[in-house]
Amino acid sequence: MSRQILNQMVKYSSAALDRTFAALADPTRRRILSHLARGNQRVTDLARPYDMSLPAISKHLRVLEKAGLLRRRRYGRVHEIKLEARPLKNAAAWVEKYREFWEGSLDRLAEYLEKTNENLGKKGTK
Repeated sequence: MSRQILNQMVKYSSAALDRTFAALADPTRRRILSHLARGNQRVTDLARPYDMSLPAISKHLRVLEKAGLLRRRRYGRVHEIKLEARPLKNAAAWVEKYREFWEGSLDRLAEYLEKTNENLGKKGTK
């Protein structure tokens, strides 16, 4: 079972997952993504709720862009930002495989402990 799960993990690019998780590690970037989940936005609109400079927001956007989590379109001086969900889907699938692995492992451990407890109970009554 664990070999199958590890083989499934190889399907996802390690570098792409690293960039995705690194981008998601920052709360500002996660909030930016949640704003983009509501629809495309201009950079100035994304920057409005934050107490930071436009260059600081642009830096966060570049990290998200390098991770493939957003796409930028330019209309003259206006930059419109769109959420790209594929890296999030890949990260979620990667996490899901580990969840399945650990749930299976913990289920087997619980079964083992129950059997051990039953065997100890039987020995104690003899």
